Amino acid sequence: MSTRVVGRRAFIRGAGMLGGAVALSGIAGCAKSDETTPAASGGTIDKDAINFVGLYGTSGAQAELGKEAVDGLRLVPALYGGKLAGRRLEVVTYDTQEKIDDAVRRTRESSSAGARFFFGGLLSNVALAVSDETNRAGGLFATAAGADEITGKECRSGTFRWAVATYGAVQETVRRLAEQQPSLRRWYTITPDYVFGQSLLAAAKEVFRARGIEHVGNSFHGLDATEFSGYVNNAVAAKPDVLCILNFGAQSTTTIKQAVSFGVKKKMTILLVWSGGLSQFRALGADTMEGIYAGAQYWHTLDTPENKRFVEAFRREHDGANPGYGHAVGYATAKMIADGVQKAGSADPAAVAKALEGTRFAGLTGQETIRAQDHQVVRDYLLLRGRKKSAMADDDDLVELVSRGASVVPAERTGCTLRPLGS
Repeated sequence: MSTRVVGRRAFIRGAGMLGGAVALSGIAGCAKSDETTPAASGGTIDKDAINFVGLYGTSGAQAELGKEAVDGLRLVPALYGGKLAGRRLEVVTYDTQEKIDDAVRRTRESSSAGARFFFGGLLSNVALAVSDETNRAGGLFATAAGADEITGKECRSGTFRWAVATYGAVQETVRRLAEQQPSLRRWYTITPDYVFGQSLLAAAKEVFRARGIEHVGNSFHGLDATEFSGYVNNAVAAKPDVLCILNFGAQSTTTIKQAVSFGVKKKMTILLVWSGGLSQFRALGADTMEGIYAGAQYWHTLDTPENKRFVEAFRREHDGANPGYGHAVGYATAKMIADGVQKAGSADPAAVAKALEGTRFAGLTGQETIRAQDHQVVRDYLLLRGRKKSAMADDDDLVELVSRGASVVPAERTGCTLRPLGS
């Protein structure tokens, strides 16, 4: 079963939404060479170094996640002693505001200055645009954006996706919840009307059809929407068993707050398919989160060796705080590429890509595999449920793990034909 895909370039219309432990006494790499080439206002590209360029929106609607991703990215150089393939490893980051024009411009500037490794694209339209730009420049791009097209019709030899795609997120939340509670027969969806939301909705409808679930209604909204009470009222009027929220970030936080204020939790089950993890749950608060189901790419209490090392390292650098989803994104995508450079013994993007294809490694969520056919990382997605406040062990113990699993579109059904580097 495959999800709906959009035509090439359709991403221009709108957005979406991994070594041993060492002491991290320094976040950046070694001192930069005097020979540098100015990039944009966010920093410089060092011609003598391997540059990891972070393209994240650290202002605007996705600012919190963007700042987290930058912090996660900056942890990685110290894991390798500040060097890869015999060269210094430097991190340069730019605030793209998750806008296509800004992200593409900074990619071009950095590529022209000699950078070959890029990270970012919290929104799917931005990720798709940067994927196209880096591939034509002969570089590599690692992202956590969700739209299936990234490893489907719009796949590129230079792009690797660590995040579970929209198809997998829906399978591990909508399908799992429907299996666990078969009495939930009527579902209403609230969906952002752009590529990410459309991918989630298409995947959800397939689950509805397969399980005989009645889809009693859907409300579309735009990327700039800030008021969701009307959509919540439409859902209440349809009398569903489940309010299925398909938007992301600040929009989903507002949707949930307004739904709870209207007493929706007493009338139906709430499922947020794609959450922002810890930072979002903190913003919602324990009382609001109680009983709400949420899908997540990452949770800091996952009992895996690599996650324990990551959490320990993060806490050392951040006064004992727990890492969130954004931190995991920046760390995991950068470490994945760094491991590829180390395995290849070269900073040549083509050699690194070849070294990564088919690799199975110990990741944050357990054993993770980079599928050679489309560069999708196959790994678990989580279904969480908000705890009762009285059951919380600490302030961040906001959810419990309900289930976890890996679901991906079979490679032969993705429509992916990897476009060669340089094209």
